Amino acid sequence: MKGTTNTSAKASPEQIKYADLLFWGSWFSILLMIITYLVYLAGILDPYVPVDKIQTYWQLPVHEYVEKARIPLGWGWVKFVTKGDFLNFLGIALLGGMTIICFFTLIPAYVKKKDWPFLIISICEILILALAASGILAVGH
Repeated sequence: MKGTTNTSAKASPEQIKYADLLFWGSWFSILLMIITYLVYLAGILDPYVPVDKIQTYWQLPVHEYVEKARIPLGWGWVKFVTKGDFLNFLGIALLGGMTIICFFTLIPAYVKKKDWPFLIISICEILILALAASGILAVGH
C-alpha cells in the first residue's frame, strides 16, 4: 500500500502508568468485592437488612423496597459500611472510582513535562467524574 509505514505506535509512560494502575486497581476491586461478599455470606458482620426480611422485601417494587427497608440512597450507604450487606459496596465504589484515581496519578507527570493540554484535560476529567459520582446532578429517579 502506498503511504504506509512500518513503524509501530508506542504508548507514553503516562499511558502505561494509567493502564497498569487501572488494571491492578480493577482486579483489586474485584477481589475486594469477593472478600466482602464472603464476609456477608459467613455472617461475620450483621446485615443492615435482616436475612429473614429479605424475601419479603425482594417481592416489592424498588421504590417500596427502599422505603420499607429504609435503604439509604446515593452515598448514604457509607454510614452503614460496617453492616455486612453494605460492606460489599466498598469494592464497587473503588472499581467505579478507579478512573478518577488513575487521572490523579497523571497530574505530577504532566506538570513535570509542562504538558498543559493533557494536564487541563486530566483535571477536567477528574472534576467531571467527581461531580457525576457525587450525585449533585442527580436527574430522574
